[in-house]
Amino acid sequence: MANELEREVARRRTFAIISHPDAGKTTLTEKLLLYGGAIHLAGSVKAKRARRHATSDWMELEKERGISVTSSVLQFTYRDHAVNLLDTPGHQDFSEDTYRTLSAADAAVMLIDAAKGVEPQTKKLFKVCRLRNIPIFTFVNKLDRYGREPLELMNELEQVLGIRSYPMNWPIGMGPEFRGVYDRQARVVHLFSAEGSHGESEVAERSVSIDAPEIREVLTEAELTKLNEDIELLDIGGDAFTREKADSGQLTPMFFGSAMTNFGVRPFLDAFLDLAPAPTSRPTTQGPREPTNPKFAGFVFKIQANMDPAHRDRIAFMRVVSGRYVKGMNAFHSRLGKEVRLAKPSQFMAAERTSIEDAWPGDVIGLFDPGQYRIGDTLAEGATDVAFEGVPRFSPEFFAVVRSRDPLRRKQMEKGLEQLSEEGTVQIFQQPSMGMKDPIVGVVGALQFEVLQYRLEHEYGARIALDRLPFSHARWVVGQNFDPRSFDWEGNRQTVQDRDGLPLVLFRDDWALQHAEEKHPELKFVSEAPMIRAATPVATGS
Repeated sequence: MANELEREVARRRTFAIISHPDAGKTTLTEKLLLYGGAIHLAGSVKAKRARRHATSDWMELEKERGISVTSSVLQFTYRDHAVNLLDTPGHQDFSEDTYRTLSAADAAVMLIDAAKGVEPQTKKLFKVCRLRNIPIFTFVNKLDRYGREPLELMNELEQVLGIRSYPMNWPIGMGPEFRGVYDRQARVVHLFSAEGSHGESEVAERSVSIDAPEIREVLTEAELTKLNEDIELLDIGGDAFTREKADSGQLTPMFFGSAMTNFGVRPFLDAFLDLAPAPTSRPTTQGPREPTNPKFAGFVFKIQANMDPAHRDRIAFMRVVSGRYVKGMNAFHSRLGKEVRLAKPSQFMAAERTSIEDAWPGDVIGLFDPGQYRIGDTLAEGATDVAFEGVPRFSPEFFAVVRSRDPLRRKQMEKGLEQLSEEGTVQIFQQPSMGMKDPIVGVVGALQFEVLQYRLEHEYGARIALDRLPFSHARWVVGQNFDPRSFDWEGNRQTVQDRDGLPLVLFRDDWALQHAEEKHPELKFVSEAPMIRAATPVATGS
């Protein structure tokens, strides 16, 4: 068992792709699946004449709008590696779903548009990766179009993000003249040919050693001269590559290519699987939990309702951290303080699921959820004192009162709101003494209101109206002797309760928040709620 566990851990790679919207994340995801053999024809969501939708976009709204608004899990095997690709929303209004998903990843691929460089959403997501010290790999995309010089992009990574880069390969040409990439380690030039497939199938590739005489047959004198000059400059003035710096997130291995045309995708995937870390230990209340610990443990980082419209089911996505998961096993649920049966396990290709018998550290599996899981829950075999670090809840920035357009469908609306809040799609707040009458929903991005209305109508049959509120900040209150009635009387704010009964204040603007902080020094107003899971596991039988 020990040898088998070590072997399965060593072959796993679990990572997420982060980027600014429109950098090509969904397209790159499709192409990684194409080269991994998981799909045979790649469909791009950007192509107006596309015959199919992106594999990773399973919700009808995503297909209609051509954007990713939910995280999905994509699993495939490549070169004997079991790859778990956590596809995350590209739209900035859904960034907190991305933050949660990153908690389940061992590495991140940072996708950068060659013409636009480092963009605002990239900065935010990079900071989250930096906080966790996870390895970051950079893929500079859209080399099939004219963009900025590679050296300029390297400099921007250092100046804007504060991270040094090491180009693992180097582009030959740009735009229509983009011919291929040079592998610095192997000293080999990879030349690509699109052959009119528009990126739907694997691209034809020819590899030639830069020291071989035939290199002058495949590259012009000008291309070869520029390539040699660039490589000499990198060798003399660039950083040396070390696995230690890459593993700790201090140095980012850098790759160049075009996801749309498939140029550079296979060399990137090959190098990434060699360099990316296998599943690592995770901090718990009892110290680090090693993946080779023979006892099973995992945590829930995402909940998704109604992936199968025919069954209206709920799936809890769990990252396996240690040991071996076996179908039908029992595990201790730290928040509920009791043993639960981990039922109906599945692995995924977006919405397509396959029943499985077992899973290993690094794997992401879906568990049937009868309503007993929350984001951040810990599940551990035979242990009542283990709890993983929680997944943070983020402060909303947009608020609205929800009203049912059909009083006869109010129960459906309340059920939908409850389930979508448990997913993390929205946060629900109750006005004191009003319960679920005129609940307030808070979201991080305004587009989430549209998704909320769409899903309540199409998945729960509940049509709603949203009355926007004039608040822009939400802060949880920490401190003694907080009286909501006298506090709200001062104006420009409203006290509500979150689903755990914790007091939370909605402020109209920066001035209102600052005024409250100055007038009430005995209270703290914090933008991040207490962790979603209970901090201390409940003892059995209590």
